[in-house]
Amino acid sequence: MAGVQAPPKLEKKPVKFSNLLLGAGLNMFEVTTLGQPLEVVKTTMAANRSDGFMGAMGRIWGRGGVLGFYQGLIPWAWIEASTKGAVLLFVASEAEFYARNAGASPFVGGIAGGMVGGLAQAYATMGFCTCMKTVEITKHKAAAAGEKVPGTMATFMDIYRREGVRGINKGVNAVAMRQVTNWGSRFGLSRVAETGIRRVSGKEHGEKLGIGEKIMASALGGGLSAWNQPIEVVRVEMQSKKEDPKRPKNMTVGKAFRYIYQENGLKGLYRGVTPRICLGVWQTICMVALGD
Repeated sequence: MAGVQAPPKLEKKPVKFSNLLLGAGLNMFEVTTLGQPLEVVKTTMAANRSDGFMGAMGRIWGRGGVLGFYQGLIPWAWIEASTKGAVLLFVASEAEFYARNAGASPFVGGIAGGMVGGLAQAYATMGFCTCMKTVEITKHKAAAAGEKVPGTMATFMDIYRREGVRGINKGVNAVAMRQVTNWGSRFGLSRVAETGIRRVSGKEHGEKLGIGEKIMASALGGGLSAWNQPIEVVRVEMQSKKEDPKRPKNMTVGKAFRYIYQENGLKGLYRGVTPRICLGVWQTICMVALGD
C-alpha cells in the first residue's frame, strides 16, 4: 500500500574483537567511577542488615576513609569488569538479534538478550572474581581481629585445598540467578522505555535516538531492575564469612533465604536496595546507552 513505510530490516552487529574490547572498557569505566563505591555500600548494607544507609557509610569510612569505598577495586574488580563486560555485550547482542529475527518484540528480544548475556557472564567469569573478593573481605576481617594477614594467593590456595572447585565458586548459582534477572530486566525495560520515547518523539522507523533519550531509557531500565534485591542479599549471605551460631551450615540459596527472612524479615531481604538502584542506573547507562 502506497505511503506505508516498511519496518527497518534487522542488522546483525558484526562479531569483532573491538566489540569485546568495548564491553570491557565500558565496564572498567563504570566500576572505576561510581560503580565500586556503590557496590561497597550495597554489599555492606546487605551483609550488616542492622545498618541503615548512614550506618553503612560510617562503617566503610571507619575502615579506610575515602579508600574504603574503593575496597577490592584493584585488581579484583578490574579483572571482573574487564571480563564480564566483554562477555555481556557480545553474548547479549547475539542473543537479542536471534530473538528479534525469530519474531520477538523489542521488549522480549531485550529480555532474551539480557538473560542469556547475564547467564554467560555469571558462569564464565563470576566464580573466580567472587573468590578473589572473598579473599579481600577475609583479609580485612583478620586484620581487624589482630591476626596475621595471609597473602592473596595463600588464601586462595587454602580455600581450594579445603573446598576444591566448589569452594572458589561458592554462591555462583545465586550469582547466576541475579545476573539473569538483572540484565533481562535491564535490557527489556530499557527497550520498553526506548519504544515509548520513540513514539513520543516520532522516531518509530529506526531513526537514531539522541544521547539524552538513550540515557533516559537506560536509567529507567536500570532503576526498575532492582526488584530482585532479595537474590543479591542471598548472594552476599552465602559468600559471607561472619560467625553466627544460628547460621545454617552448607549454605544453599533456599537456606540463606529462610535464614535472612527469619532473622530480619522482608525488610532484610531488601537491605541495600537504595545504592543498588543507583548502581543499576549507572551500570545500565554505561552498558546499554554507551554500548549500543
